[in-house]
Amino acid sequence: MAEYESRFEDNVDGRFYVDDECINCGLCSEHAPEFFRESDEGGLHFVFQQPTSEAEIELALEALEECPAMSIGDDGLTSQNTVMA
Repeated sequence: MAEYESRFEDNVDGRFYVDDECINCGLCSEHAPEFFRESDEGGLHFVFQQPTSEAEIELALEALEECPAMSIGDDGLTSQNTVMA
């Protein structure tokens, strides 16, 4: 399970993030390329844009469910800049 405290700095603030358990398999960017991409240095993926619509959130959740390393989190900063419990 992803841990907010272990998220990569490359992630944009928001609900979804990728943490340091990422194995760079690329499944997240295959499922939701609008939100996940590989870092310029390689070796990890991160959230570069947060989903906003229900359809976009569903794509991000599909990526989360498919992640073999369970490194995608869905408990990041909310619009009120607080950590969700």
